[in-house]
Amino acid sequence: MKHLFVLSLFISCFFITHAQEHTEQPIRPDAVFMGNSITQNWRNFHPDFFTRNNFVGKGIGGEVTLQMLARFRRDVISLNPKVLVILAGTNDIAQNQGYVTHRQIMDNIASMVDLAHFNNIRVILCSVLPAYSYRWRPDEFNQTVRPAEAIQRLNGMIRKYALEHDCAYVDFWTPMSDDKGGMKDGLSSDGVHPHPDAYFFMEELITPVIQQLCMQ
Repeated sequence: MKHLFVLSLFISCFFITHAQEHTEQPIRPDAVFMGNSITQNWRNFHPDFFTRNNFVGKGIGGEVTLQMLARFRRDVISLNPKVLVILAGTNDIAQNQGYVTHRQIMDNIASMVDLAHFNNIRVILCSVLPAYSYRWRPDEFNQTVRPAEAIQRLNGMIRKYALEHDCAYVDFWTPMSDDKGGMKDGLSSDGVHPHPDAYFFMEELITPVIQQLCMQ
């Protein structure tokens, strides 16, 4: 009798667990934001923006596009979002993980787009935010690399790729840059990372694009 009771209990627990696994499916995100510290800060500064809109922030400080590609399956594909937002590239320009060419940066972004499209995820490519220099890099580096010019060149490549590969493109750079290609006064304290209030402006630009893609 005791063995029959234990067996009955085991079977009951199995079916209860099995039923829960099929009824308690996670909600599909409307959008996943893939990026670096700029995206990470966005999630930290404005958590309500993400929870209210069913968005997920997957920004990791300091990362370059190759590192994002390495975690893409875990942080994007496994969540099966309707839309992917990629805001990446400034740390590649800053050479956080060593020298890379613009072509290599674009190859990493293109690989993420290919993976997203293969999994029926719509893609928004964002321009890299303006930056005249990187304070964590020496003056000689900034004088040689000329971040403002390098970012504008990369943004041109991102925009062209988006137009040719069924991606939406959101231009943050134009309204946020000054006449030198750096961040406008009042938007950032270090010239790279936006102030909390600056994200409100970015949200006004990105939200309607996400909503439109979600309806398609």
